[in-house]
Amino acid sequence: MKKTLTYKILENHLVSGEMTAGEGIAIKIDNTLTQDSTGTMAYLQYEAISEDKVKTKRSVAYIDHNMLQTGPENMDDHIYIQTVTDKIGVIYSRPGNGICHRLNLERFSMPGETLLGSDSHTPTCGGVGMIAIGAGGLDIAAAMAGSEYYLTMPKVVGVKLTGKLGNGVSAKDVILEVLRRLSVKGGVGKVIEYYGEGVKSLTVSQRGSITNMGAELGATTSIFPSDSETLKFFKAQGREDDFKELRADEGCIYDEDLEINLSELKPLAACPHSPDNVKDVKELEGTKITQVSIGSCTNSSYEDLMTAAKILKGNTIADNVSLTIAPGSRQVLDMLSRDGGLSDLINAGARILECGCGPCIGMGQSPNSGGVSLRTFNRNFKGRSGTVDANVYLVSPEVAAYSAIKGEIADPYGKIDFVVEEPNEYIINDNMFIMPKPDKNKVSVKGPNIKPFPKASVIYNNFDLKVVTKLEDNITTDDIMPSNAKLLPFRSNIEYLSEFCLRPVDENFSKKAKAEEKGSIIVAGDNYGQGSSREHAALAPLYLGAKVVITKSFARIHKNNLINNGIVPLTFTDEADYDNIDIDDILSAKDMLKQLDGDEIIVKNETKNKEYKLKLEVSDRERMLLKNGGLINYLKNK
Repeated sequence: MKKTLTYKILENHLVSGEMTAGEGIAIKIDNTLTQDSTGTMAYLQYEAISEDKVKTKRSVAYIDHNMLQTGPENMDDHIYIQTVTDKIGVIYSRPGNGICHRLNLERFSMPGETLLGSDSHTPTCGGVGMIAIGAGGLDIAAAMAGSEYYLTMPKVVGVKLTGKLGNGVSAKDVILEVLRRLSVKGGVGKVIEYYGEGVKSLTVSQRGSITNMGAELGATTSIFPSDSETLKFFKAQGREDDFKELRADEGCIYDEDLEINLSELKPLAACPHSPDNVKDVKELEGTKITQVSIGSCTNSSYEDLMTAAKILKGNTIADNVSLTIAPGSRQVLDMLSRDGGLSDLINAGARILECGCGPCIGMGQSPNSGGVSLRTFNRNFKGRSGTVDANVYLVSPEVAAYSAIKGEIADPYGKIDFVVEEPNEYIINDNMFIMPKPDKNKVSVKGPNIKPFPKASVIYNNFDLKVVTKLEDNITTDDIMPSNAKLLPFRSNIEYLSEFCLRPVDENFSKKAKAEEKGSIIVAGDNYGQGSSREHAALAPLYLGAKVVITKSFARIHKNNLINNGIVPLTFTDEADYDNIDIDDILSAKDMLKQLDGDEIIVKNETKNKEYKLKLEVSDRERMLLKNGGLINYLKNK
């Protein structure tokens, strides 16, 4: 049997299940990563599960999201994470060291291994041939405690790359083209595997940009082979011994096929307000802009920022433009300084931010009212930037830098006469990683803002619950649990955060949900919960009493987070039933615990006197989680 690279790595880590697309499998997890926005909750959950040293090969905790310290909350979280990771054996990356995905790619990525991360852009490390999957914090806690990770065996989409990127065209344009063809839900239940002659022309940093934004497809992960370019990267990072050559078998059969000729690509942009709303930059030329932001885990490599620096060298940004640069790691910033790129950026008028996520997650640098912002980031959902009426476009560093000079969207195609190569040697300085000295007798330090996470409970066997909100298609985790500079410091305080749950799409949701003492039901359209892996989008509704969520379809990670927290995810068998349900309708069900054994749940609308057949699309293990009231209860009972 000729095998895909995805199949080979999953097979090598298989713990249980049949490796047939659509079947449930469990795999061994070698590595985990967390970041401070999701990590506090993950470590609180770990402490609820175990006091022992973590059982993974390597786990790393990064501080990269909540670094704006306008009060004690963020630093309190950092101190908690530092003390708990030292206690349980997790490497701690200090604030200022860089963005988790860039740093993990540089210092800890391992071809052929598995990585589970509490951030949806964990697939960045697929750029070196890892199976790297984003998940909720509770899944990470369980993996660190030694549990296997359960998932549905994905289909594998083979993306054949031919040709070579042209002048002014970027790796960002590759993934935007994939998004244009497949959409933000086109990767659900799939791994995107890249192969072909065109792969050889892409550096590891370019590959990481592509796998990073595979999250926007809803894909389980994305992966490239580990080849001579990978070896070059590992040598430059002083990690040659970590290299392993890996590729799919020649002639293997993919479940789906896609082909992209890199030579035919032109600069692209994702227009407001979705990463798959993709147009040629040429169509958008002349659109006045007010802000340009270059960075994020997608485009903050040395190559990305040095390319921007070379475009900006000797120029000054337009009078109407604010330009910010957020390097992906201290290594990148150090090298920019050494090689003159930092000076070129500063002299052109750029504002240099610290090495972290910054404006990508709404932590500062919000655009002006009604502004047009060009960003090299991965998401442009409405309001994510911190300005609800801003128009955010996702572009490559080439388009961003060239447009910053012009003061309007400008096409760099054919106008850039240089290529920034992957360095042959990176500056190595790991002194901002703190290596743990695990000891279960150590005490983790919890500040006053760190509150206990809400405990899940078993669904009522017989219920009659009110529909407290009805939502449209493509509701994001930003909609469910907003993530801006004002709220991010409270990621460890679900009680406070719950006040803002679903406010962007239903400003009275929290008040209505709290009024229902028995609990409530949420109804939504297609692709509910797309975007970030943030578990808070399940924890806040849980705290407010949500028992059931009924949709046309779910995004993968959010559905898993609901199940992990004991909230029952159901989908319409007949999508026309969505139109029949209104806010304040009372929905009832009988013998729910017995019904959870099947694939169909019968729910009656008492208000409309109508019965619905709803689908419960879960694995046998997930049924057990729901019957136990979530993963923590299941592990304790087990």
